[in-house]
Amino acid sequence: MLKKRLIGVITVKSGWAVQSFGYQRYLPLGRPEILAENLDRWGADEIIVQCIDRSKEQAGPDLQLLEKLSSIGLSTPLIYAGGIRNEEDGIRVIQGGADRIGLDALLHDAPAEVERLSSKLGAQALIAALPMAATGNGHPQWYDYRAARQTGPLDDKVAGMLRSGTVSEAMIIDYSNEGKDGGFNPQLAEQLDLGATPLIVFGGISRASQMETLLSHPKVVGVAIGNFLSYREHAIRYFKQQLGSAPLRAIS
Repeated sequence: MLKKRLIGVITVKSGWAVQSFGYQRYLPLGRPEILAENLDRWGADEIIVQCIDRSKEQAGPDLQLLEKLSSIGLSTPLIYAGGIRNEEDGIRVIQGGADRIGLDALLHDAPAEVERLSSKLGAQALIAALPMAATGNGHPQWYDYRAARQTGPLDDKVAGMLRSGTVSEAMIIDYSNEGKDGGFNPQLAEQLDLGATPLIVFGGISRASQMETLLSHPKVVGVAIGNFLSYREHAIRYFKQQLGSAPLRAIS
């Protein structure tokens, strides 16, 4: 059986790591590279660094931050997301030291660029980041951070592209519950139909029992945790110990 993953998420705004609550309120945590070092030591299976203001400001990816992260010598695979505007930006991010890249705004603006990136780098290098909200009618709503509004269900062209293997995985972000203790709505994993594309879930995931339920879903290959890793030192190790029966990678 393939192992599933616990993934640490570092949210970055204006160059600083922050605790985020619904992507509307923020508390400073410090330098992103220090948090990355901690997650590396604690045994995270992957680290996602998401720079949430780069696309809105049309600033491009934060290559200086990537340089700092690369200089640390992390042993944990690194996913970078934020500010990727086109194929060239994506290639620069990989050249800058990221193992994979997360794509959000580009799926709204230029899906063809995502396909070009997949052709250039391979689907294994790409993750679709999808801020969503569950609904009572079974059609979750897609959210655009830059406009701060829902845009309707996932676009048919984008959904078809994601089902076709253009990306390796899709990260479903419960944006409205992000930062809320136990807030993630498990219906999102059921309502969003991406065929056989594996799913990562993120947003308001804080409890071992909640993680165990999500990891038991056949399409969920990873649980991503942000704010709640800041409440306990060695939090990843703690959660893995609590999830001893789950098919997780062992703590090294």
